[in-house]
Amino acid sequence: MSDFRYFMENEDEILRLEIKTDLDKVKRQALWAGIRPGMRVADLACGPGKTTRLFHELVQPEGCVVGIDGSAKRIAHAQKKHGLDGPAFFCRNLLEPLDDLGHFDFVWVRFFLEYHKTDAFQIVDNISRLLKPGGILCLVDLDYNCLSHYGIPERLQRTISRVIHILEEKENFDPRVGIKLYSFLYDLGFENIDVMMAPHHLIYGELGAVDEFNWTKKVEVAVKKFQELLDDYENGYDEFYEEFERAFSDPRRFTYTPLICCRGGRPISD
Repeated sequence: MSDFRYFMENEDEILRLEIKTDLDKVKRQALWAGIRPGMRVADLACGPGKTTRLFHELVQPEGCVVGIDGSAKRIAHAQKKHGLDGPAFFCRNLLEPLDDLGHFDFVWVRFFLEYHKTDAFQIVDNISRLLKPGGILCLVDLDYNCLSHYGIPERLQRTISRVIHILEEKENFDPRVGIKLYSFLYDLGFENIDVMMAPHHLIYGELGAVDEFNWTKKVEVAVKKFQELLDDYENGYDEFYEEFERAFSDPRRFTYTPLICCRGGRPISD
């Protein structure tokens, strides 16, 4: 596997991850996947621990939850904010063996595989070993990520597509990993596989504060890395950003991204 990298890393990433996480939606997804009281749960790529805390509440009484992330800064935040009377948190590289963490009834992986295009299947294989026989693995990710917009200028759409393409080539990003999740579980021999699909980014009308902050940070972090792609803009990044800001503030604009949840059970015979 390749080394752990996360191209969205920035000083505001904890805030972005917390703001954009809708706990009501996460709760519905987790209950659909089969989380229930008494389970031992692993929340992988847990970020600042907001979902981990929710899972801790969902598995009570007698359940327990472990949150794992590759960022020491995010884990320190999670321990301080959510770990004092709830989940346990560990800083670990999810691309490396995790056998020492023990076995779990339920493993959750949300918005992580999209950053590891060439290694996604191997990562799922690795983390599937954390499951007890009969345990549930739930993978949640996006399809056609950041690419579906209507009502924005043609050159802006063209530039966004070019940025996503270069992120695939240079940062191991996979905008279409969601469509692959079912095959990962199928190829690993999981049983009772089920799939749920829903909108994730669904932006129309007046731009809300959460979407504005989330997409602004995406642009600031991702596009600034590859300003050589902005040759359609005479004044470079500043001109691109002004056009982006105008387009996304236009209530006529329509943006969506499909979210795919895929769950399956590890065979009891394993």
